[in-house]
Amino acid sequence: MCGISGIVPSEPQSQKTLDRWLQVMNNLQAHRGPDGEGIWTSQRGNVGLGHVRLSIIDLETGSQPMRSEAELVISYNGEIYNYVELRKVLGVERFNTTSDTEVILCAYEKWGENCVDYLRGMFAFAIWDGKNKKLFCARDRFGIKPFYYARTPMGFVFASEVKAILPFVDEIATDYNGLKDYLAFQFTLGAKTLFKGIRQLLPAHTLTVKNGTVEIRKYWEVNYELDWLHTKRYFQEQIRQLLLDSVRVHLRSDVPVGSYLSGGLDSSIVASLARKIQKEGEFNAFHGKFLAGSQYDESPYARAVADYCNIRLFEQEITSSDFVSNIRKVIYHLDYPVAGPGSFPQYMVSRLASAHSKVVLAGTGGDEIFGGYVRYLISYFEQCIKGAIEGTMHSGNFVVTYQSIIPNLAALRNYKPLLQEFWKEGLFGERDKRYFRLINRANGLSEEINWGLLEPYSAFETFKDIFWGSNVEKESYFDSMTNFDFKTLLPALLHVEDRMSMAHGLESRVPLLDHPLVELAATIPSNIKFENGELKHLIKTTFSQDLPDLLIKREDKMGFPVPLSDWMHGELKTFIEDIFHSQNACHRDYLSPRFDINTLIEKEGKFTRKVWGLLSLELWQQEFHDKADKYRKYKEDAE
Repeated sequence: MCGISGIVPSEPQSQKTLDRWLQVMNNLQAHRGPDGEGIWTSQRGNVGLGHVRLSIIDLETGSQPMRSEAELVISYNGEIYNYVELRKVLGVERFNTTSDTEVILCAYEKWGENCVDYLRGMFAFAIWDGKNKKLFCARDRFGIKPFYYARTPMGFVFASEVKAILPFVDEIATDYNGLKDYLAFQFTLGAKTLFKGIRQLLPAHTLTVKNGTVEIRKYWEVNYELDWLHTKRYFQEQIRQLLLDSVRVHLRSDVPVGSYLSGGLDSSIVASLARKIQKEGEFNAFHGKFLAGSQYDESPYARAVADYCNIRLFEQEITSSDFVSNIRKVIYHLDYPVAGPGSFPQYMVSRLASAHSKVVLAGTGGDEIFGGYVRYLISYFEQCIKGAIEGTMHSGNFVVTYQSIIPNLAALRNYKPLLQEFWKEGLFGERDKRYFRLINRANGLSEEINWGLLEPYSAFETFKDIFWGSNVEKESYFDSMTNFDFKTLLPALLHVEDRMSMAHGLESRVPLLDHPLVELAATIPSNIKFENGELKHLIKTTFSQDLPDLLIKREDKMGFPVPLSDWMHGELKTFIEDIFHSQNACHRDYLSPRFDINTLIEKEGKFTRKVWGLLSLELWQQEFHDKADKYRKYKEDAE
């Protein structure tokens, strides 16, 4: 795991100038690579690559940027888990190191831009092809590893983190279309970011820079082409085999590997399988818990799994004081607010894990692949009622009947406020509008936001293009919902996974996001995945023998809940008010004159995120916009 950066200047620069610019970028990403750094610039001064390294595989000879005899130079971040197998395919005799970095170089030399089709893992890399005078960049299929870029007057600039690009843009400003996305979803859609002029390379895409032209190509898609021929037992056997194999290769490392253990199903399955594979020695897991009541505490489940699987569990107690001490660091490392308050406890647990390990396994991706979000049950329950009333239960739009879904509605016990909000403006509308209504967090911000500033862009229209993607059969409401979350929410969660671990020089791996497993899951009919309306039914039953009954039979789903509402009505109230009463905060153009933080706090419910969304946005403004001169000075000092 590392940090990458690079510059293709509009006009050739001296090597000394390029070196200085790349050093600025390396310095801003130093936390991603505490074990070493490197810079390479071409003799012509027409390209330069930077790299900071966290050593995981080939500790001695894997330094970057790495060069080959074929006039190729690479800066790479990630892990290629099938690098051992690819070495054999490419010819072991041609390698000078045992690193997966060299495998990518040789794969590009053999297959060109199609090399990405052969890579199994998480990656973001840039290869300078000296013979063809082009820069070839790629990002993994799911967006596990980041890649940002900007076209500036000085040229094309890219990096693992946005902060490394900021010294080179004309201005640090908010992208208002991205802001409208953020207010609706707490992440941006498509290639947009919250920074004007800075884009992200989408998952499963490549980018080529040649002769001043940038070309982007998609190389992979997950297609929901349902397999009606095979049985539930067949899919269970395939899932077990594929996930065991994925965990096995994710354990490849020249340093010890541990695991997060949240107390939820996904991380528990991953940790359990890792322990089965790594039978010898000690295996460590890491858990965070809040001292704010049982409704915020999943530690009994984490301990039960640890005891059942013979795993040593380290626990991090998290308090409101920790929030005050660390929330600005969280926003700084995120580059922009994304995906909810779970980033804060993730930061704390990653810090704990980094004290004991360099690599951890995580359960990210299970909810999107196997259908684990309670909102799926809410949406589907409404559709079942509609189908029963209209007599269309057998039209192909439904995978369960309303009678069979009833026993599983207990999962909605803690979501009554969400149900009230969802249904207060009607029922039984078009599926895209209903799901957008359910996930749209901007519904309750009519008084707080200057919406006129954000017109005419429509977040709903962008949402629809993804929801009704050509890769999903139109009859399947369940697959349309999971596809949208897979394409949008999952990369946002992976953003958090990457930044919060790399803030502490820790590599986080996600075995559930192995493309053979994801491709299989997309073919499984919803009546098997979502049998009788039970969330994650298939994966739960597949691994029921690997986990204690306490976990398998639990009906509630917490998902690392943060007691932010409790805190903001108590010990954090003054802290939050002070943030919004600063001079700059009082003059944000996107806030309505009617905005009042005290009123918003008073109205905030236990499970709403209005205050969090605006608080993290304000802290982001303070960290980056209000400090624009600091980032500009980094470049000026290097010249």
